[in-house]
Amino acid sequence: MKQLIGVLFITLAFMSGCDTTKGESGSTEASMVTSAADMANEAASEETLKVAMAFMDAMGKGDMETMVGLMHDDMVWHNEGDKRMPWIGPWNGKKVILEQFMPLFGENFKTIKWEAEDALADGNTAAFFGRMVGLLTTSGQETKEFTYALRVKVEDGKVLLWNWFEDSYEVSKAYHGE
Repeated sequence: MKQLIGVLFITLAFMSGCDTTKGESGSTEASMVTSAADMANEAASEETLKVAMAFMDAMGKGDMETMVGLMHDDMVWHNEGDKRMPWIGPWNGKKVILEQFMPLFGENFKTIKWEAEDALADGNTAAFFGRMVGLLTTSGQETKEFTYALRVKVEDGKVLLWNWFEDSYEVSKAYHGE
């Protein structure tokens, strides 16, 4: 994963730094011109990915202290999906997420597999795509492997938005014992 991210950043840095212009002779030349704005965006993208991955890593390890430290006070945790599942929807604010959402989600869903396959960032937004499997404790049913997408926004080195998209049909079927 770290190698993938390194290659991604090198590729993005190269692509954003190449300025294709016509020279006096009419030929196309590639020059490595990186503006201050491009460099700032690249640094912000790198920091965003670093914070988002640290949050994901802490979550995967059950390291609540690190997770809490990486949560913005105004964080929004938004899960898309079947509104009949109690954890779906937006959860606004660090306190609400910690005291209401996380216990509710933890009572209902146990992650069996969670793998990020792709990760990228632009400025303060990161995106992750991968596969996972979950166990729905209310029904005792395990989902089939399904895909997910995650959008993360970072502000001041903290996660401000955690916007989760998954195969909610697969999760809903298992939740409802179908």
